[in-house]
Amino acid sequence: MIKTENVFQLTVPTPYPVGDVHMYVLKGDTLSLIDAGVNTAEAWEGIKDQLKAIGYQVTDIEQLILTHHHPDHIGLVDRFDHVENIYGHQLVQPWLTHDQAYFNRYQQFFEQLYEDCGVPDQFRALLKSLIVEKYLSGKSSLTDFLKEGDALPGHEDWQVLETPGHAQSHLSFYHSGHHSLLAGDHVLAHISSNPLLEPPSQEGESRPKPLLQYRDSMTKLLNYEIDQVYPGHGELFHRVNHLIRDRIKKQEARAEKVYRFLAEGPLTAYETCQRLFPKQYKTQFGLTMSETIGQLDYLESVGKVTVEQVKDYYVYRPNK
Repeated sequence: MIKTENVFQLTVPTPYPVGDVHMYVLKGDTLSLIDAGVNTAEAWEGIKDQLKAIGYQVTDIEQLILTHHHPDHIGLVDRFDHVENIYGHQLVQPWLTHDQAYFNRYQQFFEQLYEDCGVPDQFRALLKSLIVEKYLSGKSSLTDFLKEGDALPGHEDWQVLETPGHAQSHLSFYHSGHHSLLAGDHVLAHISSNPLLEPPSQEGESRPKPLLQYRDSMTKLLNYEIDQVYPGHGELFHRVNHLIRDRIKKQEARAEKVYRFLAEGPLTAYETCQRLFPKQYKTQFGLTMSETIGQLDYLESVGKVTVEQVKDYYVYRPNK
């Protein structure tokens, strides 16, 4: 249990490789909970016990504020059935309402993307389990949407920052007086957050390029004086500017590694993934493909590679 100023950290286990997830009780004109953990009995009991330790009950929580839509951050929203207001980015909504039309489009997007990337059929079967996992999220509905520059309801000193990359729905919350950041999964001390592929928000639009968004969202934080960071996973930390510059440098080094692969001959995104993650791509296929396509997007954005269609898939070639 960690308390600083009017922020209390709650921590519960998850079934995911990332490990424990944090939520934050935020005191102000309203008692809010930032994020809602993962949908397990163990997590729910942990929340109740830790709230009791700081003098509260579940029913004292007046509203929920969500950083993004991933299951370990919205899993228990429906357990807070007394709460009248739930806030988050508008793209959280289809995940909370379990919008089947959206999930169908989500699956169709990846089926086409993996075909374009030259992915063998055996890996495309993973998409069904991917969709099933999304139902581990709690079921509810946002009462209002948050966007860039908004003040958090009931906490007027906290400003909403849109920080897409790890998720298209990702928001972070900044307190200029205390120089604090409720960062969700945008920036973590111990690992670099995965910029994850998602379909466009509207059918017919170009797909998002999450690694490029993540770079922009990381760089955006350099414009703010940030002392204390409250992350969604791992330890609280300081010196965020140094971490951001180091993460960007390491990303560019990985992109250069991809470029050297392509210098040996044109590759599909799948073939590039095999070379970049030879030990992990089979067991962490979605994560490694997101990372690989992100690096290829970056190389294309700086003019170092060209993508062209060959038969039913696309290959990447280095520019001379």
